[in-house]
Amino acid sequence: MRDDPEVESPRPGASRARGRPKAWDDKTDQNTIKSLDRAMAVFEHLSTMPGATLSELAADTDQSPATTYRILTTLESRGLVEFDAGAQLWHIGPRAFLIGARYLRRTSVVDRARPILRRLMEATGETANLGIAREAHVLFVSQVESHASIRAFFPPGSLSPMHASGIGKALLAQMTDDRLSRYIATAPLDRFTVRTLTDPVDLRANLQETRARGYAIDDEEKNEGMRCIAAPVFDHHGEAVAGLSVSGPVSRVSVRETPRLAEAVARAAADLSAALGAEARG
Repeated sequence: MRDDPEVESPRPGASRARGRPKAWDDKTDQNTIKSLDRAMAVFEHLSTMPGATLSELAADTDQSPATTYRILTTLESRGLVEFDAGAQLWHIGPRAFLIGARYLRRTSVVDRARPILRRLMEATGETANLGIAREAHVLFVSQVESHASIRAFFPPGSLSPMHASGIGKALLAQMTDDRLSRYIATAPLDRFTVRTLTDPVDLRANLQETRARGYAIDDEEKNEGMRCIAAPVFDHHGEAVAGLSVSGPVSRVSVRETPRLAEAVARAAADLSAALGAEARG
């Protein structure tokens, strides 16, 4: 018998409230609040920028300045955005961080990863990162920075294209052929450096090598002068749900040091996988 929490019994004849109505999967206009959708478009676009003027946001989101201003002032009243009067720029506000932090607390992987990330940073001397897949990007959800003066920095909430990220490639390498084909067919394989893998054939070959050796390498593919080594993290279903990595300048994360660093990253990923209930992988 299940031990369900006590709930108030519904009135006779009353239907029990649930999380979604019967037509929750109906994405027609009748189930969409257009004004809220426009507001979220402005909010999400602003979140990708270090700051923006009203005219820039209006133009980028294809909305009138008057509508954009009403959206921004409404969001400002909730602390989700803020306005720098001196620079005449809008920025993401502090409440956006608080809401994002609540999202991170939904999953135990962040809490369980923290001590493992710290040990990984101490063992390698390099910044340790935890990321999860979010559509065609890696969302960095936790980080322990290196003490070195020159170091990688991916604050929680940062996004990086999967094809140009160590963690992204570690996760892509674990996808089924069908899922990987859909990713390659729809994701923009943008070029960031001369080393970025933008050709699907080259990317597939790199991912096959990644899967075979158990870890991925971002070899200056996103940022020149920076290298990253990453390994996938598995849950109790055996599914890759996150990735761990270390990143740093190529002078320290060198080709010669790669085997040592990769061993530490793979061990940390295995420790986190075990903490999530995954069986040891051969």
